[in-house]
Amino acid sequence: MATSGLQHVAAMYAGVVAPPLIVGAAAGLSGTDLTFLTGACLFTAGLATFLQTLGFWKIGARLPFVNGVTFAGVAPMTAIIASANDKSDALPMIFGAVMVAGLLGFLAAPVFCKAVRFFPPVVTGTVITLIGVSLLPVAFGWAQGPDPSAHDYGSTTNLTLAGITLLIVLLLRRFTRGFVKQIAVLLGLIAGTLIAIPFGATDFSPVASADLIGFPTPFHFGAPQFHIAAILSMCVVMVVSMTESTADMLALGEIVERPSDERTIAAGLRADTLGSALSPFFNGFMCSAFAQNIGLVAMTRIRSRFVVAFGGGFLVLMGLCPAAASLIAVVPRPVLGGAGVVLFGSVAASGIQTLVRAGLDKDNNVLIVAVSLAIGIVPITAPDFYHAFPDTARIVLDSGISTGCVTAVLLNLVFNHLGRSRDAQDVTHPMEAGEELASVQ
Repeated sequence: MATSGLQHVAAMYAGVVAPPLIVGAAAGLSGTDLTFLTGACLFTAGLATFLQTLGFWKIGARLPFVNGVTFAGVAPMTAIIASANDKSDALPMIFGAVMVAGLLGFLAAPVFCKAVRFFPPVVTGTVITLIGVSLLPVAFGWAQGPDPSAHDYGSTTNLTLAGITLLIVLLLRRFTRGFVKQIAVLLGLIAGTLIAIPFGATDFSPVASADLIGFPTPFHFGAPQFHIAAILSMCVVMVVSMTESTADMLALGEIVERPSDERTIAAGLRADTLGSALSPFFNGFMCSAFAQNIGLVAMTRIRSRFVVAFGGGFLVLMGLCPAAASLIAVVPRPVLGGAGVVLFGSVAASGIQTLVRAGLDKDNNVLIVAVSLAIGIVPITAPDFYHAFPDTARIVLDSGISTGCVTAVLLNLVFNHLGRSRDAQDVTHPMEAGEELASVQ
């Protein structure tokens, strides 16, 4: 349980610490405050994971979900910082906006969850595939190195380390069995880190400089402030986060063979939003389910929510013990990238498995998948495609998961729900003539 839980932490660690590092740097925090903010986000991620996995009352999906800081909020949070007259007020403005958005999301969860009826396999399969495809560029970025401006970014050394880690994970999955096979990703990360030492890619300085004990003092950066513009901005992020969490719960439900119904999704959204509302008390940001951990569940087939709850315990520990947090920080980014290819690719593969059951012999469903995937991949293949749109709109448009999900839901509604749809013809391609046209010819 401990090693499997640690695997989940290792898989999502970089995603948790990246937002506070980016936002803290934009706010001009000192090194000490930046370390404090990062630890606070780890601590609140652990608390949110407890809410999601263990739950209480009607809160928590009770699925093997890891929760942490959502990356969707980075752009609007940096925009809030840029708009603040005094940088010292920026973080309190963000915290106040996140608290309000979290509370509103909590109240809206019972209504939002009813959208599950519009998520048949043709929609869920498309969204799950998009989740995996959208995460793969993150793994490729990690494989190139931690700093795009560094001279060794994308170097042969970094890519080799990523490739070696990927190869180790594959070999362990192929030629081992039982417990060793289940923790192949963790063993791959350890082996990759050790191999990186002679290349000078492993930095142990975070361990040497980290404090042994630290606690995220409530409202360390000041009492929350409530500004309408900031609140509206974070409410948009909350809608995006809830959409992605719904898709993630549907994806994980398919993987663990316990399909998520309205009740499960409502409870999961309550956990997300309550975790987000409480997070600012301990200097954390908006929380959401981490899609990359779905790949770990799919690959290891370890479906116990208590394993992930154990991982949440590690997150709380790292938030209270910076020295413990620094141990995972030692893992070189290229090594994480190599393991990420397996994890995120597994998510996409799970989506394809769901699409197989979606009835793609019907031309309506083929069109739904084709158009939704195309729109969802736009932010990946053309990152500046929506550059002329307002920043608020880009929060949604730049998320391929959100745009693809909305497109799939709307197209499914138009083709399969509104009015009485004619029986779709069996075709092998959406542009191929159906039986009616063939009979006329």
